[in-house]
This record gives sequence, C-alpha cells and structure tokens, in this order.
Amino acid sequence: MATRRKSPARGRSVLTLLAALGTLTGAALAGAAPAGAAERGTPVAPGVVYEELDIKGAQGVTHAHVLSVDLRNAKVRLGLLYPGAVAARAPVSQLADAEGAVAGVNGDFFNITETQHPDANATGASVGPAIAAGHVLKAAVPGGQRFGPALPPGTTTEEVIGTGTDGRARMGRLSLRGSVRTPDGTLPLGGLNQYALPVGSVGAFTAEWGSASRKRATCGTDTERAAPCSTDTFEVTLRQGRVVAVSDTPGTGPIARGTTVLVGREAGAQWLRKLTEGEKVSVTHRLVAAGSGVPYHFALGGYPLLTGGQPLPGLDDTTAAVRTAVGLAGGGRRVLLFALDGAAEYRTGLTVAEVAEALRGLGAREGFSLDGGGSTTLVARAPGETAVSVRNHPTGGAERPVPNGIGVFVGR
Repeated sequence: MATRRKSPARGRSVLTLLAALGTLTGAALAGAAPAGAAERGTPVAPGVVYEELDIKGAQGVTHAHVLSVDLRNAKVRLGLLYPGAVAARAPVSQLADAEGAVAGVNGDFFNITETQHPDANATGASVGPAIAAGHVLKAAVPGGQRFGPALPPGTTTEEVIGTGTDGRARMGRLSLRGSVRTPDGTLPLGGLNQYALPVGSVGAFTAEWGSASRKRATCGTDTERAAPCSTDTFEVTLRQGRVVAVSDTPGTGPIARGTTVLVGREAGAQWLRKLTEGEKVSVTHRLVAAGSGVPYHFALGGYPLLTGGQPLPGLDDTTAAVRTAVGLAGGGRRVLLFALDGAAEYRTGLTVAEVAEALRGLGAREGFSLDGGGSTTLVARAPGETAVSVRNHPTGGAERPVPNGIGVFVGR
C-alpha cells in the first residue's frame, strides 16, 4: 500500500500497490491519483509542492519523497545544478543554495571510483551529456564506460532529461557533433569534457572541465571500463586557435578560458603528433537533439523508464534499491521529482520496473532514472526559510557529493 502521510491541515488519499500482471515481477502502482495529486502536500513555493508516500514494493515497504513542479507557472523553471566544473562534486543542498534553488534532486551517474586504474584518479564527472542555461558543458562517454545499472534495451549514454527553450520538460537524446581542422585535414571530434574517450579518437577539454587529470579519458575501451589505460596518448594545447604546447601524456590542472586541450589516444594520438607549435587548428562542437528542433535550456543524463505512459520493455524487475527518478505529465508542463528514502527501515527500495510503475501511478506519462543508492538526495526549503534542507535520509548517513542535479527555481 502507498499511503500519503497525514497532515494537520487535511487528510491524504490512499494509493494501493498491487502486483502487476504480465511480464512485470514485483509491485506496480494502481488506482493512481491524477497528475496534480501531489498538490495536496506541503507548498514549498508557488507552483512547487512537497509530499511523502509510503510504498509497498515486492521487497517490502519503502518511503518516497516527491516534489511536484508546475511549469505552467511562468515564474517556475528547472535548471542544472553543478559546482561550476564538470569534473567536480558537491552535496545537492550546497549546489541548490549556491544557485538560489528552492528545491532539487541529485542527477546523473558519474565516475565515482577507479579501482581498476590505480594510476588514474576518479574525476567525479558525469556519464551523460550536460547543458546549463543553454551552454553545452559535456558529451556522453562510450556505453561500456558508464557507471550505474545496465541500460534498458535500445537506450544509450546519450539519453537526457531537461527543459527546452519553450519551457517544457522532455526526454531525448543528445549526440556530439564536432571536428578538429588542421593543415593536414579534418578529424571528427570524439569527445567533449568526458572522463572516457572512444578508442582511437581525439577529445576536447575546455575551461568547463575543471582541474582534474585528463589521464582517465584514455583508460578503458568502448566496451570494457576496466580495460587498461592506453599507452599511446598525446596532448595538444591550443590558445587563440594555435598550438602552444604538446605533450606525450595527458595533463592536469585548470584550463584557462579561451584555451582548448586536445587529448588523443591510439589513432587520435598519432594524428595529433603531426602538429607543431604555432600551427593553426580550429575546433568546433555542439550537441544535437534527436527528433526535436527545440534547443535544450538545460539537460543532464540518465536513462528512460516510461514513454507514452508505458514502461520500457526489459526494465530490471529483480534488484531493489534506493533510487531517484523524474516523471513528466501534462505534455512536459508538470514534473515529478521522486527520491526514495535511505533510512534503514526503508532501504529495501524499489526495482527499476517498480519505479516506472510508481511514476505512472502518480500520473506521469514519461519517466527517467537518475543516480541512486548513496547519491539519492531530495532537498527543499521549508516555508519561510531561505536555505534548503535534506528531506530524505541518504543511505550513507550524510549527503554524497555529486556532479550535478536538477534545481527548481521560482521568481526569476
């Protein structure tokens, strides 16, 4: 049973979790409230409402924290929370307060550990593409290099959720399009501010990357994250469109504005070795949205769970965990930010398939999974407060620093 917590002001409806028929094993949300049901919770700000739900999944009772965000309100918007660099992390509450968000949740899966590559440090950078306030920050790593549970069949690391310049939230796919042009010819750009580059490619790193080492970008392969780091690498630094430095190994440290560092591995490294200081090189890059002419105002990665009101085929229905997800309703005008509680009594969590059903039960037509486990964090301001507070219990007992998240902004 999924029970809305009682409030001193008024009661709550009761939603029931029933075992679904057909191929889904576990629990699914039935008898669902309409998309606006979460408005019966506690107002955070005009157009933003917070509510708590008890959910009985196949592995036991868990507890969900839900933010309902009404994008029909012209003063309400969503945006990317991040610590000012791709390869950096901070707690969600810190990110939200720094940007003036009234609420938010954690975002994409990320490069959290490098036990397989002891000579390369974890960068903390996220897996998928990222756009902040219309500005492209990074592209997606190869599929074999991602962190997190297995992707649903037919999906890739290029999947994103975000809002367009039309103010509507949507899911989609963002692909990198770019090139490196030198006196010897033009090469497709293989990556942008990514912790992992495709084998044989050249990737670009800009000031948005931060100060983390770029060595990790040359480790693993397109299909095996744990594969050794490449021994054939080369780095070229460009300033004002000309080569100013070269190196046989990827470097570290901040990258100045107006400077681009090209990192090549295997065939890409061999191609970069042809360059010498003073040569003119131009680099172009952009993220292209599949199937939509509306540019993204903000976007971050994860993977889809629900499309057209139906769960994606092949969603995992056996492994239950603490999870974060996003539901979309009303043609992208209503957004549900959904985070499970990590307290010991609720830590059984839900399977990916159960999360899809829970979002559908809350009225979502589209659903998207974000990072879970120790990363799952939902924050919101209490009435009259100017700073957010953590509403769920993170599984580690404290907030985990994360590379990005979804922020809810009101009044600007």
